[in-house]
Amino acid sequence: MINIPEKRYFKIGEVSKLTGVKPYVLRYWESEFKIISPRKSNGKQRVYTREELDTILVIKNLLYKDGFTLEGAKKKIKEVKREKIKQLAFPFSETQYQNALKNIRKELSSIKKLLTAL
Repeated sequence: MINIPEKRYFKIGEVSKLTGVKPYVLRYWESEFKIISPRKSNGKQRVYTREELDTILVIKNLLYKDGFTLEGAKKKIKEVKREKIKQLAFPFSETQYQNALKNIRKELSSIKKLLTAL
């Protein structure tokens, strides 16, 4: 496990040192993986976010450790992204939300009455 400094943005040289991936490889991965799209600083340097740095580490592991091809790594990243989106989605209908909120309000009102009676 690498020790990543608590920063919001990283220059390409820093990302290269932290990940062990050469800058020219990082630039190539930018063209292959649309999920990596560093912004340019005022000095025209690539600036990566922490999330992009984490993604680069995932890509590196997929390619170098797990033996995925570029296409296979792209598919795997899309699958992982879809799974994260599914986990964020709430599995209830709007009516179920409203009913749950009503029940919570009733319970909170009951608790409030009990507390004011003390």
